[in-house]
Amino acid sequence: MARFKKYSYKQGKFIPIHFEKQILPDTFEYILHYLIDNEVDLSVFRQRYKNDEVGAPAYDPAILLKIILYAYSKGIVSGRKIAQCCRENVIFMALPADTRPHFTTIASFISSLD
Repeated sequence: MARFKKYSYKQGKFIPIHFEKQILPDTFEYILHYLIDNEVDLSVFRQRYKNDEVGAPAYDPAILLKIILYAYSKGIVSGRKIAQCCRENVIFMALPADTRPHFTTIASFISSLD
């Protein structure tokens, strides 16, 4: 009778992840990351923030735009699902450098785009 190596899906493993290495050249996420960081004028978004002297630090609009556009490209439109992807999917972690905006922050940003 054939013998096979034992395995278990219940086991875990810690894997070191360098987020910049997860965004591979010649992929959609790489182009999206490059365009938003280097080519898109985000001043229209940044001028909305009035927390330079008081208030908590806000998420950079570039980060929010990256994860929302990437999510939309994958057919994910729910703010809750996008927030979940930022906790569970390596590319969704890499694009915002492992910042994890709450789904209400994502929904608020999306609604402000109108």
